[in-house]
Amino acid sequence: MRRRAAAALALAGALALTACGGSDDGSARVSVGAAYMPQPVSDLAAGFLTITNDGDAADRLTSVSSDVAGQVTVHETVDGSMREVESLDIPAHGSLVLESGGNHLMFEQLKRKPKQGQKVSVELRFAHSDPVTVELPVKPATYRPTTGH
Repeated sequence: MRRRAAAALALAGALALTACGGSDDGSARVSVGAAYMPQPVSDLAAGFLTITNDGDAADRLTSVSSDVAGQVTVHETVDGSMREVESLDIPAHGSLVLESGGNHLMFEQLKRKPKQGQKVSVELRFAHSDPVTVELPVKPATYRPTTGH
């Protein structure tokens, strides 16, 4: 009886390891870093961060939401002109950098103005990856990172 139980336990463990396998399925694997929001000075705010895709497949940032704003939109900046876009690409084994003067998030219809030292929760949604929730620390309105963006 003990042998049968031990064999069943060993088989179950082997099956569990196979299910968590180390083989790459070719999907996107996103992570987020260097996130922040300058303290808003009007009823709009901007958000900046870097999305890294360590997977073998490209992905896209498709939408963003936050309880601090009625709407969060994704913007790209081309030749100094800002425009709202439906999505931004995140290449396989690459990054999407949202930075001051470049691509960024716009928080519109602020329900409250976050203050320096607070954090703003944001949910990022992607074409292929699961949603990611990020806490953006609120920095001074004039903040410019020395590294990253």
